[in-house]
Amino acid sequence: MIPPLFSPHAFLPARVKTGCPRTILNLVATLLVVVSCTSAPHAGTAQSEPAKAHPAGQAAAPSDPRAYYHFMLGHQAELAQDSERAIREYQQALRSDPSSVFLKARMASIHFSLGDTVKAVHFADRVAEADVQDVAILVQMAGIYAGAGQTDKALGLYDRAIKLNTKSSEPYFQKGVLLVNLKRFDEAERAFAQGIEQAKDSPIGYYYLGRIGVEAKQFDRAAGNFEKAIAISQGFEPAYIALASMYESQDDRVKAAAVYRRYLQTVNPNSREVRQHLVRIYIADKLYREALAELALMLEQDPEDLDAQLRIGLIYGELKDYPRAIERLNKILAVRPAELRVRDYLGLMYEELKDYDSALRAYEQNLKLQPAYVDGHMHLGFLLYRMKRYPDAISHFNEAVKMNPKQADAHLLLGLTYLQTEQFAQASQAFEEGIRYNPSNPDLHFNLGTAYDKLNRFDDVVKAMETTLRLDPKHADALNYLGYSYTERGIKVDEALSLIQRAVSLKPNNGYYVDSLAWAYFKLNRLDEALAEMIRAVSLVKDDPIIFEHLGEIYLKQNRVQEAREAWLRSLELDPSNLKLIERFRDRGMGDPTLEERIRQAKRRVSQNTTSQQATP
Repeated sequence: MIPPLFSPHAFLPARVKTGCPRTILNLVATLLVVVSCTSAPHAGTAQSEPAKAHPAGQAAAPSDPRAYYHFMLGHQAELAQDSERAIREYQQALRSDPSSVFLKARMASIHFSLGDTVKAVHFADRVAEADVQDVAILVQMAGIYAGAGQTDKALGLYDRAIKLNTKSSEPYFQKGVLLVNLKRFDEAERAFAQGIEQAKDSPIGYYYLGRIGVEAKQFDRAAGNFEKAIAISQGFEPAYIALASMYESQDDRVKAAAVYRRYLQTVNPNSREVRQHLVRIYIADKLYREALAELALMLEQDPEDLDAQLRIGLIYGELKDYPRAIERLNKILAVRPAELRVRDYLGLMYEELKDYDSALRAYEQNLKLQPAYVDGHMHLGFLLYRMKRYPDAISHFNEAVKMNPKQADAHLLLGLTYLQTEQFAQASQAFEEGIRYNPSNPDLHFNLGTAYDKLNRFDDVVKAMETTLRLDPKHADALNYLGYSYTERGIKVDEALSLIQRAVSLKPNNGYYVDSLAWAYFKLNRLDEALAEMIRAVSLVKDDPIIFEHLGEIYLKQNRVQEAREAWLRSLELDPSNLKLIERFRDRGMGDPTLEERIRQAKRRVSQNTTSQQATP
């Protein structure tokens, strides 16, 4: 998976108005035109020739010379996409030929394309009242009724069209689409089946039967119908897309990818959208080499495809080939230097290489280009936090909070940075401010509780942790923190044990949680269980002084003094500044740990590290 630009959990302690109105499912968008949104009159109507004789009642261009003159002007206006002028000319034509069904249909269609459903329905009503013998006109007016929500009228006109010409498939299919939108799937299926009988060489009916199968969650049946549509017409794009989308919705990415590949081989090898779908599937399945091959084809088709170039860079990052990722991202920025997001990714790649100076320059460049770029402040603050340049990090997180006070992550990281600098009051204020904007964010409540703990506000700690668990009963950190807090104070130990057990069940390999569990057993004098869990904690976290100190306490309680002494010496190796443990070591008659060579070496190591950190700017 391509990593997000930013994840707050990494820092938690270990502890234009459109033309045609759309139907509900918009099934007709790719296949059938319910109402013509184009400027040309319906196919089959007179355009440039004088009107010929038509059977009584059949829609035709007006025969009156004045009406025909204004009709032609209106038609020219439609071709020029001047709908208002077209309406004026058709109105003039109607004054000369008020019985013209054709003109009324054109008026209905234009008003509908403009989104004026009231006037569109008005003219559709006038058409429907006439003895129309033109199937196309009836279907067109039915589409207007459907778009206006007058579905009964629409279904009535579809039935009239079917009676006029039972051999025409279009009214069946259009009726079926409307019935699908109305969730009347059985009736829709019958309509499509009847349409298929009239057009056995058309893929449309099978396509819609497939869509019905998807709606009914009959996926095998749906797949069969989509495949029938493809068999009839191998170039029928909607069936491929619908079939692949269905497989994706079932999380069957292997079959989805196979359909997309078949589409690219059979229908359109230059489809950028389909190839993007295929790349996305490959990335989701960590098939990075296959994704790179598809992206290379996309770049052959369009060398300026920024999205493809960026995805290649990100895949190299996922493959941990950071130099190639950086090279690709820098090439993009050479052409598009204002692409802030690309530079964000570049900074992350430098961070992965621990080239923090280059990462800093990348993030700082973004802020030079756009000083109010919130994510830029977040990234820079994040990196400065990692570099332990806490005052600088605080400055950037404060800027992010000012620019977007509703962003929970900014408050969270600001508070965590204050905790690192032991500014506990400021940390609690940062978390409280974040909660004011994000009262349902459990991580803010949890970290507020940790800040209260540092301020010795235990009652508030409990309230904060209980709020966290009310918002997220599976918040393992809160379960462990509250349970361990009770255990340390020797209160509610049975409840503490239950809380910690829940945390361990959620994250069984978290050594800190296992340590808490062992300590709760110790407080309950269940020493065998305590020792077993503490030994497991040591195996999971090999460098935590507190865990070894706890291990020593358990051994001591069991009168295993030599094992206790060794555990405590290991704890002091990890933290030679633990004066309380040094005194306890002496009081228990184990000697003076500061005279042990291993402890002296540990002190020298700590002193050297401190000097090195102070020398680092």
